[in-house]
Amino acid sequence: MNVRQFIIGIVSTVGAGVIALTLFVLVYTNLNPSVIHADTPAAKSAAEARPSSALPADSSEPLLSFFVISDLHISSGIPSLSDHLNRALLDIESFGSQAQALFMTGDLTDAGTPADYKELKRVLSGHTLPPIHANMGNHDYYNVWINNSGRWSQGTFPNGKTDDMARKAFTSFFGLEKPYHDVWINGYHFILLSQETYVQEKKEVGEGAWYSEEQLKWFAQKMAEKTNGKPVFVLVHQELPPPGRDGASQTILQADRVRSILKAYPNVFVFSGDTHEDLTSPTEHYIRKEAFHWFRNSSVGRVLDSASQYVRKDAAQGLFVEVYPGKVVLRGREFSDRTWIQQAYWSVPLK
Repeated sequence: MNVRQFIIGIVSTVGAGVIALTLFVLVYTNLNPSVIHADTPAAKSAAEARPSSALPADSSEPLLSFFVISDLHISSGIPSLSDHLNRALLDIESFGSQAQALFMTGDLTDAGTPADYKELKRVLSGHTLPPIHANMGNHDYYNVWINNSGRWSQGTFPNGKTDDMARKAFTSFFGLEKPYHDVWINGYHFILLSQETYVQEKKEVGEGAWYSEEQLKWFAQKMAEKTNGKPVFVLVHQELPPPGRDGASQTILQADRVRSILKAYPNVFVFSGDTHEDLTSPTEHYIRKEAFHWFRNSSVGRVLDSASQYVRKDAAQGLFVEVYPGKVVLRGREFSDRTWIQQAYWSVPLK
């Protein structure tokens, strides 16, 4: 099957998700599955040798601080993605007790294969990190497209795999009962929503995030828990579509319902991934038109420019969040050279 035929076939299956899915396929079909990974000692030594940029000064100590990273896309056949994550984790390690948690918002793997999770475990185990909390992205369900030879195979979909197998791979890796969960840290509430299915179970989902009725009711209940005026942090993978409508491929499908739950509460911060867009780009990363504070994160694995082109291939980015009395400060971090991203700085007063 040539690329044109493949794209036509995928459009009929998953609609608007074709661009992201096709980019993944074109990369994956050119992989050499026999590649044996090794950390790149030179790169790791260089990263360790670089001094960590000092935190910008503030008049008081933060009550809580944490990192949010997204779209790691760890693959057993692409060493550069593991290198990006290694650099990011080395930088995060350098913060020590200044970071009390690390959140990963989906697309942790490139295809959700056992080999991908094995590689993710290998990379994570090489670092001393704060507690990690994560949710699923659409790529974490992609094992249904991979055949027994480790190659992309649309014609044999679902290749003996199921969406339930993808869920279990994720939940067993992180010791969770379900893909979505919540956690309290230093008296602050974090709620991680998670895509629950993909095209093997629901063809119409495409590359969008589908939340079950059970998860949506759970979300409403969790948002209603007493916080004593403290901010609440909600983490998702796919972003919300424009207000007034539900989502489609690449967005949250039950967007109206999610918005209706969020807007009832003050001081809610939402973090999404999936778009990969460079935090230095002129695109709006802090969406101010909502009843809540919505931040669109970049990517550790592949940072894209505003035209969705993979130009800065060494870049690896994320957000560092600090909670102070009366405000939340958010800073973009360039992990590749351990610097703050000047274009990504926000100080948000609390109500």
